[in-house]
Amino acid sequence: MIVDNKKRHVVSYEKLSGEVLAAFNEKYPGGLQTCIDDVQKYPRPDGSFFHAVTLELPQDIYLVKVQIQVDDAEDIKRWLESEEVAETEQVAGGSSESDSDTLPDDNFSDFGTDDDSSEA
Repeated sequence: MIVDNKKRHVVSYEKLSGEVLAAFNEKYPGGLQTCIDDVQKYPRPDGSFFHAVTLELPQDIYLVKVQIQVDDAEDIKRWLESEEVAETEQVAGGSSESDSDTLPDDNFSDFGTDDDSSEA
């Protein structure tokens, strides 16, 4: 068994010190958007949780807490319902279109035909 004597810290991204922030920026040069694959969910004793990224330095290991907006099931349901309504209105012609709009002419003689009969 390998014994690790590194100190462990939990700190918010907004409160990182200069050295730790520099190490974070070195590991994730694109900022918080590039660390999303490494974000993990950690439970708290009260049943809530937080999201953090592990950052290991030569003498310390940091759990850097990051703010992640998690989609709420009700928000997703409302969004999907609004998309369905928008699609229904678009397919049906929408309620804003006037009745004077007409469909294109159904006279197909204006369109080209297959010249299969001329080959015989």
